[in-house]
Amino acid sequence: MEFNKIRELLDRYWDGASTLEEEEELRSFFSMEHPHLPADLKEAQALFGYFAAEADIPMPVFPEIETLIAQAPPSATKPVVRTMVWHHWMKYAAILLMAVGIGYGARQFTSRHDRVLAERSVASDTYDDPKEAFAATQKALALLSRNLNKGTAQVQKLSYFNEATDKIRAN
Repeated sequence: MEFNKIRELLDRYWDGASTLEEEEELRSFFSMEHPHLPADLKEAQALFGYFAAEADIPMPVFPEIETLIAQAPPSATKPVVRTMVWHHWMKYAAILLMAVGIGYGARQFTSRHDRVLAERSVASDTYDDPKEAFAATQKALALLSRNLNKGTAQVQKLSYFNEATDKIRAN
């Protein structure tokens, strides 16, 4: 039954909710030897044993340092200089310039984007006369046909090359 109480105290200790009295109770419990201690409590016993061993080590005292500190002249320390917020004016100017630059860039982008959209809407309805539109379409299709014919001629040369390689492989 005592182990259950110690487990509850340990849970509170790990959560950081234990009081000083509960921590002292844990230290005194783990400082004693327990032959049938469960495995989960043996881990904590090692930790509290380490704390107890480290608490017994005396801290070194350096009297020479204390005398040197006492003998140091007060003028050897530098005064603390406080800077005012407005002394860092370059930082604020850089932030302001960046904000102005970003705003200008965004404004240019939107105006250019609006101009392109306006041009596209005007270009879509450029022919009021159907005969002009038909003539422009015929001209565009003739250009496309001429370029496709060039490509067909090149593909025909490629087919002659493929036939020649097939004859060479057959021999």
